[in-house]
Amino acid sequence: MFNKQALKKLIIPLIIEQFLAVMVGMADIMMVSSAGEAAVSSVALVDLINVLIINVFSALATGGAVVCAQSIGAENLERANRSANQLMYIVTAAALIIMALSLVLCRPLLGLLFGQVEPAVMEGAVTYFIISALSYPFIALYNGCAALLRAMGNSKASMYVSAWMNGQNIVGNAIFVFVFHRGVDGVALSSLFSRMVAAGIMLVLLHSHRNPVRVSGLLKFQFDPPMMGRILRIGIPNGLENCFFQLGRVLLVSLISTFGTAQTAANAVANNIDNFGVIPGTAMGLALITVVGQCVGAEAWDQVRFYTVKLVKMTYLFTWVLNGALLLGLPLILSLYSLTPETHWYATVLIFIHNGCAMLFWPMAFTMPNALRATGDVKVPMVISICSMIIVRLGCSYILGVHFGLGVIGVWIAMVGDWIVRIICFLIRVRQVFRKHPL
Repeated sequence: MFNKQALKKLIIPLIIEQFLAVMVGMADIMMVSSAGEAAVSSVALVDLINVLIINVFSALATGGAVVCAQSIGAENLERANRSANQLMYIVTAAALIIMALSLVLCRPLLGLLFGQVEPAVMEGAVTYFIISALSYPFIALYNGCAALLRAMGNSKASMYVSAWMNGQNIVGNAIFVFVFHRGVDGVALSSLFSRMVAAGIMLVLLHSHRNPVRVSGLLKFQFDPPMMGRILRIGIPNGLENCFFQLGRVLLVSLISTFGTAQTAANAVANNIDNFGVIPGTAMGLALITVVGQCVGAEAWDQVRFYTVKLVKMTYLFTWVLNGALLLGLPLILSLYSLTPETHWYATVLIFIHNGCAMLFWPMAFTMPNALRATGDVKVPMVISICSMIIVRLGCSYILGVHFGLGVIGVWIAMVGDWIVRIICFLIRVRQVFRKHPL
């Protein structure tokens, strides 16, 4: 169903899009740093919440993408169009509810999570959170539209819009921070405006008659509860899985902060660099949703097996090349950061743990499960991920980091243990699912 040219057309834009997202995240922090450490802390703290919320939108969008891709594979474009419209309603409603709750509960929530920070940091966080909340409907629409375009195999369009959004964000940051000398509010407003424009462009693209699947008549509010149910049956478990994962990361950051400044800073730097190492795996996971989803819709289970193996193998190839380059160039990369010798040592160890083990485990632990989700099997992956995060990553982090005194290194060893447990469980589940559908 997908020749080499079709896979190349799908995958390369996805990799570029993920790369742009990581680069812009780094640029945001670098620019806001000119406004002082309090501004950086405010943005970093609220972004922990923002990532969790955006993951909810991405999970709902994945539900719509799976239903749409399966409908395309079954050559049922009428059902695919209905799923597209219903997805727009779902993500918009979710975003408006979360936005309203965020605006009303802004200070209590930030006080509960980060009550011990300095007053200047808290005020900056409140400002950044309020403006970020106003952008939730737009980033939700963007994610929903991007998922639908990818489900059609048109990842190039979402890449171009992502490039525009991220480019506008960087230019806006520069204008607000360096020209108008704004801090946290300037960075937040730049993100808001760029997300508004990106959502508008995406909606225009999805109204085009050139697409096999399009949205139309949204303002007529024609709700389709059965179709919404199909999308939510995939989106909600995926969303819960992502939420628990991000909450686990927040708890681990809190634990690491007790190990001292050097280890906390090393953890931040290592996470910054490690994001590059998983770009191929993240992009290929999105590709699996489209490819496997369409194969399932066509009831071509031999193709499901074939492309799952093929794309996971490709992920390993890209991961080895990229992480090999990162590890070889690590001394040069770390020289770009102003680190004390102790922080430099910890960062080096953490990056070697993550990137070295990612070359062996990450694609199987995080890319391959998207093949299960594309078949509609989302509840078991959710249970596996949540249990592994709580029992292995969080539990072993405390045992190794605190009880055995390994600190942040123990936390990252526990992370690798989490990956291995996921792989074992996911492989068992893949065999069970494929056994239900003999060739």
